[in-house]
Amino acid sequence: MAIIDFTAPSSDPRLHFLDVVSGKASRLLVAHGSGSDPGHTGFLERFSNAFGSNASSEGAFLTADYYTGKHGRSQRLVGLDPTNNNALSRAIVIHSAWYANDDMIPSHGKLGRSQGCFAVGENKLSDVFSFLGEGRMVFAARA
Repeated sequence: MAIIDFTAPSSDPRLHFLDVVSGKASRLLVAHGSGSDPGHTGFLERFSNAFGSNASSEGAFLTADYYTGKHGRSQRLVGLDPTNNNALSRAIVIHSAWYANDDMIPSHGKLGRSQGCFAVGENKLSDVFSFLGEGRMVFAARA
């Protein structure tokens, strides 16, 4: 499973992977939506499940199929809660993006923002997909 801890700023590795069988854990940087951080501070201020909000949604997601889209290889997410049940229709997915690369931190102090998707660095996407696969849980929240 994966847990995204949105209490942390985008400059911190806040996408946590937990292998519940082995107990091993790892972390990566992940971007949030521009509608969740309108002032581009690097901190998520709010979630939304609304169409056109460009905000990230909170709650439990189920990883679905892969496809190739605007950002290359991507993975669909199915929202399992009332706070994210529009995720599939809103096209809230996992994808890679230049603005989520590690080199954004030394040069800008934070990652760029998505349109609500969970964007990871371009060279990290294969790691994410090999760990998650289809039918796994992603949980995004702010404590």
